[in-house]
Amino acid sequence: MGVHALATWWDGIELWITGLPFVPQSVVVLLVLVPAAFGVARLFDRVLAEVLRLLGRDARSERDGRSVSSDSAFTEGN
Repeated sequence: MGVHALATWWDGIELWITGLPFVPQSVVVLLVLVPAAFGVARLFDRVLAEVLRLLGRDARSERDGRSVSSDSAFTEGN
């Protein structure tokens, strides 16, 4: 599938959506956009969590580090 064929297909989709009345147009866009945005956000979240885990800066390691340092500071003062 060439770039020209993809562009032609996409233009057809755009023309179909813009030809719809407002309410059906909004419904079609939301039915496609909301799941797509959720999927992209979920993918980004997982990739970022993995990168941070590899760097040792994920939420679990920060929580563990804080609890150890705060516990030791608390017990040293008493």
